[in-house]
Amino acid sequence: MKINKKEFLLNSEKIFTIVCLLFYSGGPLTLILSGGASEGDSDEAPTDTGLIQLVFMVIYLITCILLLLRWKKAISILSKVKFTWLIIFLSALSIFWSAAPQVTIVRTVALFGTSLFGMYLASRYTLKEQMELINWMFCVAIILGLLFAIALPKYGLMGGLHSGALRGIYTHKNVFGKILSLGGVNCLLVASANKRNSLFTWAIFGIAIICLILARSSSSMLSFTNLIVIFLGLRILRSPVIAVVPALSAISIICINLYLFVTSNLNNLLGSIGKDATLTGRGDLWPLVWDKIWERPWLGYGFSGFWQGLDGESASVWYASRWTPPNSHNGFLDLWLDLGLIGVVIFFIGFFVLLCKCFKYIRITNTSEGFWPAICLFYLIMINLTETSLLIQNNIFWILYVSTEVSMIVVSNKKIKCLYSL
Repeated sequence: MKINKKEFLLNSEKIFTIVCLLFYSGGPLTLILSGGASEGDSDEAPTDTGLIQLVFMVIYLITCILLLLRWKKAISILSKVKFTWLIIFLSALSIFWSAAPQVTIVRTVALFGTSLFGMYLASRYTLKEQMELINWMFCVAIILGLLFAIALPKYGLMGGLHSGALRGIYTHKNVFGKILSLGGVNCLLVASANKRNSLFTWAIFGIAIICLILARSSSSMLSFTNLIVIFLGLRILRSPVIAVVPALSAISIICINLYLFVTSNLNNLLGSIGKDATLTGRGDLWPLVWDKIWERPWLGYGFSGFWQGLDGESASVWYASRWTPPNSHNGFLDLWLDLGLIGVVIFFIGFFVLLCKCFKYIRITNTSEGFWPAICLFYLIMINLTETSLLIQNNIFWILYVSTEVSMIVVSNKKIKCLYSL
């Protein structure tokens, strides 16, 4: 049987992309190298990051090669990615005022490599293909996670404080939960787009919900529910213009009333899901972080320059909180700590411009993949309210943000070409 060389190369590239997405999602290498350590374990040990850094350096190199193979297309598209380049440039520039310049240099290089992969993903594949590749990554993560839980429970299940909770191929149940939440919605969209071959995708969707329950991550369950509601709400944008405004007004009224109800019954609601009013210590941590922000409000402490344990600016926060958090547990506070108010303003201007493009894209399309960019943006906001997954090197959520910005440029270029061809 003769092997088609071109088809083999294309399939190999897709496999490379899926494997890279799996590593960028946080598994399984970090978990394996940790030896199965869990939060609260007495034998919890630091992970040797040397091999992890080597793997990502190889990924950066291959990504650059793949972009160079299509350099004309890459330059024409990537030269228009304004806001991501601005954030990367500011991160690199922050070396000059960073509280930990060596760390800033290393992590800026990693952020650049991570951003390049997001640019490659969106410039190489259509939105439908991106969704399918990401869906395959979710499938692999779920299947491997269940295999780890059954065959290697020390790795697949949490010990210590969260003993028995399913964490799959990730170091923490909440990380697995974040992947499952977005993966579940991705399954819905992929199944809707490919109705002929949707049985397997629906099966993965069902397994993802079961895994989400077994992970015992209440925040992820809430995020998943919110994403489903957001998805249903976004469908309104495809209604006739005369119906959009009343529908959005009704949703706004419902949201305001829901907000008032939640704030009035916050303690009871948090208690029902095993949380307290401080959001597991975050409420006590955030005022301390704000105090440090106001010491350097404009430019911050440099990219990744603040949270350096007892050897860095974070020492005073650790001592005052009697806690050793690795970050603020809020992506926007950490962005302010890293790049100051200037970085926050650049990000949010870029974010809202991109969100408007995503809304417009939903209205001019009638396919399932039209919802994916906006869902990625909303999810990025949600998870960064209580965790830090914003402007993080080697992180799938930053890749999805960058790929969303590039994708909107690609679809805009296609629309212009269609107009010229008329």
